[in-house]
Amino acid sequence: MCALIAWSDKYFKGGTSTVNDTRNDGWQPLKGLKIIDFSMLLPGPLATLIMADLGAEVIKVEPPGGDYARHMKSFLFEGSNRNKSSIVVDLKAPDAKDIIKRLAEYGDVAIEGFRPGVADRLGIGPDQLQAINPALIYCSLSGFGQTGPISTKAGHDLAYIAMGGGLAQKGQLRQAPSRSSLPVADIAGGSFAAISILAAMHARKPDEKGAVLDISLYESVLYSSAIRFGFETSAEENNHLYPANDLFTCGDGRQIALTIVEVKFWDNFVRVTKDIQPEFGHDDFASEEGRLVNADRLMALLDDLFASKPAAHWIEFLDPADVPATICVTNQETVTSEHALHRAMHMKSGETTVMPFPVIASGQHVTSKQTTAPARSIDAARILDKLGYSADQISDFAARSIVEVPET
Repeated sequence: MCALIAWSDKYFKGGTSTVNDTRNDGWQPLKGLKIIDFSMLLPGPLATLIMADLGAEVIKVEPPGGDYARHMKSFLFEGSNRNKSSIVVDLKAPDAKDIIKRLAEYGDVAIEGFRPGVADRLGIGPDQLQAINPALIYCSLSGFGQTGPISTKAGHDLAYIAMGGGLAQKGQLRQAPSRSSLPVADIAGGSFAAISILAAMHARKPDEKGAVLDISLYESVLYSSAIRFGFETSAEENNHLYPANDLFTCGDGRQIALTIVEVKFWDNFVRVTKDIQPEFGHDDFASEEGRLVNADRLMALLDDLFASKPAAHWIEFLDPADVPATICVTNQETVTSEHALHRAMHMKSGETTVMPFPVIASGQHVTSKQTTAPARSIDAARILDKLGYSADQISDFAARSIVEVPET
């Protein structure tokens, strides 16, 4: 595993990159947008992270004890809560109603990720908040949606992927369907939420009531699965798989992703390997249909080929022939690559490497003013002051455990 490089200004201020990276100001198209985020774990926080990276102000409202992701043994909380401020509010306390009112008045957008009915019971449902601020755009992001016979069913990412059809088809010819290490439903749902919020902002006319958005994680998977497979493909079909578009283990134990789909790439591969393994040029493999019918034989040949040399050798060998292949690497390795450094998308924030929203807009990256995920309720006093509360009122909230206010 490669060690992280020592960072220098040239990677953050244009330097070796061809983009005009004025990152200190950067591209902040959502600057001025205020988001009240009641969500936890990943889907909602991902949606608000996207908007925070693009310049929005995000106030993360956490329950007593904080977002459950704070207690998970992973990078999830740190990764999805950059560029946000945190306040812990006991929403169940009757005297929290005025805080909720002022948050609703302050925000342009509110987002929650509870099961249906919970937000209403906490006093933060769409009707309750829009009665305070009719223009507020309200987004509910739940597992199965706000309506339907299983709307309140418990679940997490894997369940939504399974129910949305994302585990029916094989991802590799020689393996049964299996899950990804990435939480596909959470990422898709969070991304769709961000898009939907921005669409609602675009569509809202002056003095018009804000939209109420109902986004289901399972339907986010179904949307994605339907694009790929439609609604007629059976689980037994494998026409979506290509024998030369798979993972292969090389001589040094590393895996290579060979991604040959189009005919031109297969022809390039046959040409460059003809002296090593002439059987790739056999008529049985000349068409995609033939390669699929003879998949076991072809993949055995590919196994033997790649096992004969280290992964780096095969990339050096295949790249000049325009054969698409790459080594499977870790995040630590990829951020040290020449290409990643040239693009200058990732950066240091304190002691942590971060990857802000991955876009270059008219030559500009998003801002470099990245803050790490906030400590629990660290911004409580500042947020309450912004909402118009006096120092005495803030102390009273803290004394009665309505708001957690850390000692300074």
